[in-house]
Amino acid sequence: MKSLTRWLTLFCALTGTVAAPMAAQSAPADNMALVREKLRVDKKLLVAENMRMTETEAAAFWPVYDAFQADFAKLNDNAVSLVTFYANNYRSMTDTAATRMLDQFLALERDRAALLQSYRPKFGAVLAPVKVARYYQIENKVRAVLNYELAKSIPLM
Repeated sequence: MKSLTRWLTLFCALTGTVAAPMAAQSAPADNMALVREKLRVDKKLLVAENMRMTETEAAAFWPVYDAFQADFAKLNDNAVSLVTFYANNYRSMTDTAATRMLDQFLALERDRAALLQSYRPKFGAVLAPVKVARYYQIENKVRAVLNYELAKSIPLM
């Protein structure tokens, strides 16, 4: 659990450096890609340290994890687009734009829940239910930290 806390602290620090450039709209795409890759690698290390898998479990788990992360990355790309749109428009938000953003946000949340649900049996085929729940718990904690950091840096309309 100490490694989870340590990683989440690092994640907070890194996401803070991600959120600030997004708000200032001055970070080059290359830097963002590097930060996202670092977070991806660090997250995988966090999962490995906290899942307590046997070698057999790990061999079956990692391909499912990688597929899940690839699908989740597509949703995260949509979230980044939504935040970027907001950053560019929050000072002059129209009712039409606000409605469109809210619709996109709700669709994104629905798609996240659907993705989590669709991978549950896939993870269940390679891990015991307690370990599947542990993995979803880790995902939830990481997402909560990221959401907190984003919320802290994004102003209200």
